[in-house]
Amino acid sequence: MTAADVKETFSFQTEVGQLLDIVAGSLYSNREIFLRELISNASDACDKLRYEALTAPKLAANAEQFAIVLDVDKKAKTLSISDNGIGMSHADLLETLGTIARSGTGAFLEALKEGSKGDLGLIGQFGVGFYSSFMVASKVEVITRKAGEDQSWLWVSDGKGEFTIEPTDRNECGTTVVLHLKKDAKEFLEDARIKHIVRTYSDHISFPVLLGEEALNSASAIWTRPPKEVTEEQHTEFYHHSSHAFDTPWLVLHNRVEGTVNHTSLLYVPSMAPFDLYDTERKSHVKLYVNRVFISENTKGLIPSYLRFLRGVVDSEDLSLNVSREMLQSDPKLSKIKKALTKKVLSELKKKAGKAPDEYAAFWQNFGAVLKEGLIEDPDLQSKLLEICRFSSTGSDSLTSLSDYVGRCKEGQDSIYYITGEDSKKLEQSPQLEGFNAKGVEVLLLSDNVDEFWLQHVTEFEGKTFKSVTRGATELDKIEDDQAKDDDKDSSGESDLADLIAVMKVELGDAVKDVRPSKRLTSSPVCLVADEGDMDANLERLLKRHGQIVDGTTRILELNPTHSILEKLAQRAKGEQAESDTLLQDAAHLLLDQAKIADGEAPSDPAEFVRRLSAVFDKAL
Repeated sequence: MTAADVKETFSFQTEVGQLLDIVAGSLYSNREIFLRELISNASDACDKLRYEALTAPKLAANAEQFAIVLDVDKKAKTLSISDNGIGMSHADLLETLGTIARSGTGAFLEALKEGSKGDLGLIGQFGVGFYSSFMVASKVEVITRKAGEDQSWLWVSDGKGEFTIEPTDRNECGTTVVLHLKKDAKEFLEDARIKHIVRTYSDHISFPVLLGEEALNSASAIWTRPPKEVTEEQHTEFYHHSSHAFDTPWLVLHNRVEGTVNHTSLLYVPSMAPFDLYDTERKSHVKLYVNRVFISENTKGLIPSYLRFLRGVVDSEDLSLNVSREMLQSDPKLSKIKKALTKKVLSELKKKAGKAPDEYAAFWQNFGAVLKEGLIEDPDLQSKLLEICRFSSTGSDSLTSLSDYVGRCKEGQDSIYYITGEDSKKLEQSPQLEGFNAKGVEVLLLSDNVDEFWLQHVTEFEGKTFKSVTRGATELDKIEDDQAKDDDKDSSGESDLADLIAVMKVELGDAVKDVRPSKRLTSSPVCLVADEGDMDANLERLLKRHGQIVDGTTRILELNPTHSILEKLAQRAKGEQAESDTLLQDAAHLLLDQAKIADGEAPSDPAEFVRRLSAVFDKAL
């Protein structure tokens, strides 16, 4: 017996069940959005069939005109939304209406459960529009037939953990969603209410939305209208439709370009980071149209991956309707559109950064880490990207641009100094910053994983090289400050440490690359730094975490010549028995472990660390 012969019962994926508990149990003040979501899904289905019909006209032979039809049955208390689009197969129903194939789904839903159930923005980020049906319906039926197939299917669920699929009859391809409305949702059986919702939320849908014989929407592509004729409200609703999101767009870019390749673009920058922003596939979600015919939503040749947060559409009459999605990846005309779009977006972001720095700072918190990927992937636009980059730093409470950083450089400062790690607040406490802070030298605090990698591709900005404060020797002696230099003290301090350094080098052996006096420490006794040309410790940690390296390089242990602990140990190291002094030996390891802990690492041998600490305490008391 096959699936075509019986009614099958399935359980929702765990995450879907969690989501339905949240959605169905939440009484949203604007739960009318369920209709917007279902109309939007129907529109997408028509778009997909229109594209498939370009190369297989028979698929749409029964579709005289694409349309979305609403039908009310007051006696049965049902509201139906029908389309003559692509439809769904048995497998499509299981995949689309039974699971959510997204990484991190469980953690996201747990966070949503613990937070506000009415947080529509969070649900919107996740793109679960169909399930909003259960806000108003006690039971949902989906009758569907996929274009090119003979078998039709009926999907039924009350949203309480299970759904069924069984064969049914449907004369043409497409989908009908039948909502059996709850008692408190009878308002959605009224024509006036339905008309108001459609005209408010779905006027931009490019296919007719019909209630009986009456068309409720203008059914014209919003991007083809003159920008001045599109209202803010219309932009917001089209953004909701095109992105399946619930937030409002932070920035709207509506442009018509005439030249080598004519095209119109209507792009939106979200005000909230989409849930899939860091998915490994790094998909674009800008839809490509040719003469208002939908072609694709994930065209790699249209939007660079570092602008994947953009939503909206691009339409060109100069591309071929018959071009396949695969051929689009290398289409030279599409490459020209991509280049023009990218430059336009970066230009508008630069303007916004200048006019509204506080707003831009919020944008940067959402998307800065993604934009910085372009510093690696797009060398031709590297300089334009650097202009719009913003960073936390020790010299400013707000985010700073590189130009502003350079403008604040000290006399004699040839480098843009930075430190990398996982938390900018913790980085501010790093001992490696002490000497820079003492001289008032600003240091960028870079806490995004991508920072380690773009710094391998960008060497300088406005004539100043990028230099890590945790690698190599410092150049602080070259930089003027307000206090007179005390060279005698520095040199004497270094010479006073000579015996101690000799003892520590013997004791620590291969555990360190070198032991030397520090010019970057003012209050901490020790710190670890990478040698010039070696890998920074933070980059090592990232690569180890992803299994790309196993063993890191040993680092240099720097000692603060003016710290009281080091001064006392230095005096002890001048004794005749220094080489066999167990306190000096234990101190050498303890200082190394202290430097590791300050860098966020664990002691190399925790048991020995505890033993040595106890021994030193015992001798001190």
